[in-house]
Amino acid sequence: MFLKIKKHKKLSMTFCLTTTIIKPEIDIQVNNAVILLHGYGGDGKDISILTLGWKRFLPNTVFLSPDGHEKCLISHQGYQWFDLTKDDPEYILEQSKKAEKKIQQFIKEVKIEYNLKNSQICLLGFSQGCMMAINLGLTSNENYNCIVGFSGKIINQKDLTIRKTSATKMFLVHGDRDTVVSPTFLLEAKDFLIRNNIEVKTKIINNCEHHIPVEASSEALNYIKNNFKI
Repeated sequence: MFLKIKKHKKLSMTFCLTTTIIKPEIDIQVNNAVILLHGYGGDGKDISILTLGWKRFLPNTVFLSPDGHEKCLISHQGYQWFDLTKDDPEYILEQSKKAEKKIQQFIKEVKIEYNLKNSQICLLGFSQGCMMAINLGLTSNENYNCIVGFSGKIINQKDLTIRKTSATKMFLVHGDRDTVVSPTFLLEAKDFLIRNNIEVKTKIINNCEHHIPVEASSEALNYIKNNFKI
């Protein structure tokens, strides 16, 4: 007589950050992940909308959009990665480093849950989320697959120069009419990255303010596809 062994379904990990997760439509092996970091006052659901048109072009990819670890002090319905109510660069840098630690823990959990390496993960961010993605991508022990950043900047170039331990390639996009984060910050970031031997592609979107237009979304999708080799 043979005993029937019941197969138990693997339980999903509870991540340290509340997360909107968009999985492949069919139950297949996850080979890649895109981690999307929202902007100041936003949340994971907001930025996850970006991926709805991407799923069919990025099979075997899971999209994870965590909420910031703090409630936004200005928009109480949204979240923040760091406080912007004080115009103090040192305070902002200190707060952003706290957020880095939280997101680093989240990424570790994602890697365990889906059995992934850094080389299989794209970090994507909008505005404040872009700032976090750049810092995370250049201070990790090993390169991520790539970074995609919309409408952001480098928080503190001097600090990042000291802490830089990796050289993740990136694609930075900015609107030419952005009055929230000036497009001049894209040019400054590009100059910094080139000086530090980091591969960077940039795009200025004409007649675009502080948001992600279809043109930027399409180019970002192609960039990710090429780097995931899909």
